[in-house]
Amino acid sequence: MGKKILIVGSGGREHALAWKLAKSPDVEQIYVAPGNAGTLGWNVPIKSNDIPALVAFAEDKGIDLTVVGPEEPLTLGIVDAFEAKGLRIFGPSRAAARLEGSKSFAKEIMDAAQVPTARWEVFQESQKAKDYIRKIGAPCVLKADGLAAGKGVIIAEDLETALNAVDEIMEGSLKSAGKTLVVEEFLTGQEVSLLCFADGKTALPMVPVQDHKRALDGDQGLNTGGMGTYSPPPIWTSEVEEQVMREVVQPTLRVMEERGEVFKGVLFVGLMLTPEGPKVLEFNARFGDPETQVVMLRMESDLLPVLWACTEGNLHEVQLKWSPMTAVCVVMASPGYPQAYQKGIPIHLPALLSHQQAVFHAGTAASSDGQMVNSGGRVLGVSAKAEDLTKARQAAYHLVEQIDFPQAQYRRDIGIKGLKQNR
Repeated sequence: MGKKILIVGSGGREHALAWKLAKSPDVEQIYVAPGNAGTLGWNVPIKSNDIPALVAFAEDKGIDLTVVGPEEPLTLGIVDAFEAKGLRIFGPSRAAARLEGSKSFAKEIMDAAQVPTARWEVFQESQKAKDYIRKIGAPCVLKADGLAAGKGVIIAEDLETALNAVDEIMEGSLKSAGKTLVVEEFLTGQEVSLLCFADGKTALPMVPVQDHKRALDGDQGLNTGGMGTYSPPPIWTSEVEEQVMREVVQPTLRVMEERGEVFKGVLFVGLMLTPEGPKVLEFNARFGDPETQVVMLRMESDLLPVLWACTEGNLHEVQLKWSPMTAVCVVMASPGYPQAYQKGIPIHLPALLSHQQAVFHAGTAASSDGQMVNSGGRVLGVSAKAEDLTKARQAAYHLVEQIDFPQAQYRRDIGIKGLKQNR
């Protein structure tokens, strides 16, 4: 009998996971709660943070494995709730998810594990934070301690911006997420994300990814949840990967286990490759978005056995196979994103041309007349893979041009950094 899988979430990451799991010969049925227009045949109308309803659904349908996409249900304790009912679920416990849910907790773990990271201080009072910033000067980085949907980090290049950012985070719209503030030294270098499968003891790295956080070309404009990704970045080497696994991932898993907060799921390591070597910018406790889109395009192994092994604690028995090709994902966003944007714009997609292309839906919905419309900020993850970065970029942007999405906003320089690294 094939397995029944429940995927929790509604973004491009969840569509990519469903797309990949649907290829597994051992998967009989997929459900996505609540999903989007790209997962239409699989959708269940339950919100991703409605944990009692998700538990009841999993019990009712005899779900064999639940895969959690977003951070919010993880920090609310969805894994603990499922496991209390004897239900198999992929993701960290509420305690372990604090690696993402609290920036100050993550820094404490990094210190205990002697993980290379930026120097940092934590503040609960804005005046003390300002005094400290005046002492260290700019540039510096200010982070809301709690979850802020990718919008709780301000890179302050001058003192005035830094001091204003203290008020913005601690007194502004972030509410409880900004009550505690982490101030860090500013690191220079190239950013790379490494996602790792983890079963508490063993970690298996996925392929490295470079994200593009700013809204506009040339890394200008406001911070977003991510405007596009590519994999692999040429700056990444097997030596760097071995160093990150040895100095970051394994010590972090060990310290979490020693504290009784065993980490199972995806440990997402956000890195800065500095002149002194790789340093950790942040941890996330789940698959990234839009990182997952290119990772799944490059993954040749069946995803189901890996997820299963993480829940069983026998990840050391698994070997992963990855495509040597390069993958690019360009995010098409609603006009105006990441600020106020219009919803309900009709979107028409072309018939997909090859198995090396995919359009992963995020903020899409079906309107009452069955038309596909935009319903969120980041709308589509237009993805393609090819022999090299130049060809993968061409394939992804060619696909973008075939999509009828009036006034869509997207960056035209996804992956350009990688071409420059290659020179």
